[in-house]
Parts: sequence; structure tokens; C-alpha cells
Amino acid sequence: MADQPGSESAVRNLTPQEVADGVKDGRIVLVDVREPNETAVERFPGAVLVPLSAFDPATIPAPPGSEVVFACRSGRRSVTASLAAQEQGFDYAAHLAGGILAWKAAGLPTET
Repeated sequence: MADQPGSESAVRNLTPQEVADGVKDGRIVLVDVREPNETAVERFPGAVLVPLSAFDPATIPAPPGSEVVFACRSGRRSVTASLAAQEQGFDYAAHLAGGILAWKAAGLPTET
């Protein structure tokens, strides 16, 4: 699916505030697909780290009733992760549009 034109439509864009609210309420499991060297500098509070270089959606802890949302630096790798998970049969169809750059621009906190 990832190599088909227009396949990005299979991934829903969520705003930083939607994601932050969902994480706070326990409805969203935020999965950061950036690499360890990136997350060592700055990361999303409470995110699960699953680097795209070793991506395996089966390792994501997703409690029943929660939604898995992917995030990265700018939103490109998170779409890739979502599409890859869907290709493997997982119903993980959302990402943080704009990544950590949009998260910070919205005034949301990060950890260092």
C-alpha cells in the first residue's frame, strides 16, 4: 500500500492538541518513531519509543480501547510507520501531523 499513489489518505492527521488531550485522557498511545539519537535530545512526554529503523508494530503496547498514534520530527516518518503497520494488519491509522515541530509550536511540553 505504501507505494501506491495517494496512499497517505489511509492515515488520519491529528493536531498536537488532539494528541495531547488523548494522551492525557489515556485514549491515545503516542509512538515516537524517531531514532535514539533524536529522542535522547528531546522527546514527547510519555511516548513509547519504536524507532523506524527497527520498526515492529507488534511491540507496541496498545491497551484495548486505546488508539495508537505515530509521531516523528515533522510528520513524514510517522505516515510511513502507520502505513507499514497497516500493511502488517494493524489498525494504526493516525499520526501527529507536523511531528514534534508542530507539538512545540503549539506550546506543548517536551522532555530533555
